[in-house]
Amino acid sequence: MEKFIIDGGRKLSGELIPQGNKNAALPILAACILTEDEIILRNVPLIRDVIDMRQLLTSIGVSFEDIGENTWRVSAKEVHARDIDPDLSKRIRASILLAGPVTARAGGIVLPPPGGDVIGRRRVDTHIWALRKMGAEVEYERSFSFKRSGRLVGDDILLDEASVTGTENALMAAVLAKGTTILRNCASEPHVQDLCHFLLTLGAHIDGIGSNTLTIEGVDRLHGGDHTIGPDYLEVVSFVGAAVMTRGSITVRNAAPKQLRMVKIVMNRLGVTWEDRGEDIFVPEEQELVIEPDLGNAIPEIKTNIWPSFPTDLMSIAIAVATQSHGSVLFHDWMYPSRMFFVDKLVSMGAQIVLCDPHRCIVTGPSKLAGEKVESPDIRAGMTLVLAALAAKGTSVIRNVGQIDRGYERVDQKLRALGASILREREQ
Repeated sequence: MEKFIIDGGRKLSGELIPQGNKNAALPILAACILTEDEIILRNVPLIRDVIDMRQLLTSIGVSFEDIGENTWRVSAKEVHARDIDPDLSKRIRASILLAGPVTARAGGIVLPPPGGDVIGRRRVDTHIWALRKMGAEVEYERSFSFKRSGRLVGDDILLDEASVTGTENALMAAVLAKGTTILRNCASEPHVQDLCHFLLTLGAHIDGIGSNTLTIEGVDRLHGGDHTIGPDYLEVVSFVGAAVMTRGSITVRNAAPKQLRMVKIVMNRLGVTWEDRGEDIFVPEEQELVIEPDLGNAIPEIKTNIWPSFPTDLMSIAIAVATQSHGSVLFHDWMYPSRMFFVDKLVSMGAQIVLCDPHRCIVTGPSKLAGEKVESPDIRAGMTLVLAALAAKGTSVIRNVGQIDRGYERVDQKLRALGASILREREQ
């Protein structure tokens, strides 16, 4: 196990290029199963979750070759529908993404329950419903068994929730299904759109990309292709938060600001501003962080919702920024009942936060943060603790940074390049 040692109070400055989108890379890797031809993937984020997905795919016959910086050649010439190692599956939530493509290509698979962050129950009923509608047989008894007796058949499917991975699984199955599939109430996040564009590169027929209704005309086979994974907007906003909390200024290159329009509106309410400069964004220094109240000077509420609303994965970052903003704000994440269970660590550093219930907290700022010894509970909360440590006076120790490594590539090196004092050490 490794830890970060951070001396806070240093302004960040400089430029960075964000990694490839983790949440796009995982389904795109799973989708490589759909063709026996070679695929070139560029801008692959070299993070733990992606490496674990590579191991999962290797275990069922997919081969990989590193051919350049963050560039892989992937070949799924032969896919074996064998049982998945439970220990490997439990490392990442994304193991469930094998269900759709392996069932469509190789006839079925047995999957242990998926792992991932401990932020509350994350149902997979939507995946099962969609695949059953296309003719798959699904059983569950401690593990999930997916199989088909013939080719999957397209259908008009209304998803019972706008699940990201549920949409992705149904989409990957549908591109090889017979006939037309209409997926309604789809998720439409940037990573879902990236998966759609990748499948188009392989010869899939998909209409409605970016909306909540996708129409897929199934094809007999897909061919190979060359695809560049888009930037990770979660990393972009994390570094914006680090800059404003340290009173610094950074430029993020290739940030895809069109993906950040709602995020920008919400961060503006916390007093955060940035400039869109083509595909780059510029964050000015010494920002006067003042929370914008609702009409009548009421305490504002920042609430997560499905895309294009404010994403749940940025709630922790927004809470950290609010600790340095003047005023009070209510945060409400209705999606996951354990998302807020890291705020006690910010409180131990000096933040003024009232945890109202598992879904809501009130933050009053600005607070003077002090260095503390804390432990990273999950990817996003872990990065939030890094931001708090960068802004704090004194030295902080953040343990269990392997959680952060699941979603952020070389985060300590990137922060040092921007002027942060952050060291990675192995626990004794």
